[in-house]
Amino acid sequence: MKRDLLTVNDFSREEIHALFERSATLKEERRKGIQHLPLKGKTLGMIFNKHSTRTRISFEAGMFELGGHALFLTGDQLQLNRGETIKDSARVLSRYLHGILIRTYDHDEVIALAEHATIPVINGLTDRNHPLQILADIFTIKEKLGRIEGVKVAYVGDGNNVAYSWMMGASLMGMHLVIACPESCRPAADSNLDKNAKVEIVDDPFDAVKKADIIYTDVWISMGDEKDAAIKKKHLLPYQINQKLVDAAKKDVMVMHCLPAHREMEITAEVLDSKRSIVFDQAENRLHVQKAILEKLLSPSRP
Repeated sequence: MKRDLLTVNDFSREEIHALFERSATLKEERRKGIQHLPLKGKTLGMIFNKHSTRTRISFEAGMFELGGHALFLTGDQLQLNRGETIKDSARVLSRYLHGILIRTYDHDEVIALAEHATIPVINGLTDRNHPLQILADIFTIKEKLGRIEGVKVAYVGDGNNVAYSWMMGASLMGMHLVIACPESCRPAADSNLDKNAKVEIVDDPFDAVKKADIIYTDVWISMGDEKDAAIKKKHLLPYQINQKLVDAAKKDVMVMHCLPAHREMEITAEVLDSKRSIVFDQAENRLHVQKAILEKLLSPSRP
């Protein structure tokens, strides 16, 4: 039976722990130059309706390192943008490929693609969810702290798709998440959160970072939201991650940003380049976690 990854909770907590163990092994094998080719002869079709640096490059590199091939497709290269239905496209792509990665705007488009495809579909980002990012982030936290459960993450800034995915990820993995954002930028409510989830939404960023292990942020203006840029920036100015905010957290707090960063907007260069920042370790881990995901979904020999 085929598996998809559309949201973080498409995997169980136990599966995610196993995924992280595999990610660590793949990272170490890559460091040692050990070749591993479980996806030899497999092709991943990558549909990109949104621009990308980390998602595209990490998946192309990951498929290559696992022995497979990644096929990059933009919306204007496909008949989808000329009126072909998602159902028909999914059925055709399923005949050619072994998996589909899609990075797009509307989450319902990804759901429809997965419904009609007979091969695994991976959500590379939608306006609602970014599961790949959150899985790599939680892996990075485990790598740095040696634990996941009980870790306090203070998400400061816009309540966008990353914040929403963090709500699901923190709930699933037993973490304490506090989101600090203005009323106008709060993430969508989620009725699927565990009833025991420690997820809070507050107004004051300084309250959010108290005793935090991690301070996290994302861009304030996501792709497609440019029309609201001026208003959002005004509301979010008090939510910048700067040295004053970092000093209000634990002395050993670490700072994360899923990139790309707009320096001096949602985060200062001083913080981004400081010893507290684990931003580029976080970015690297997209590769290792996604390789483990590709193995799990595309290789029948992996559990």
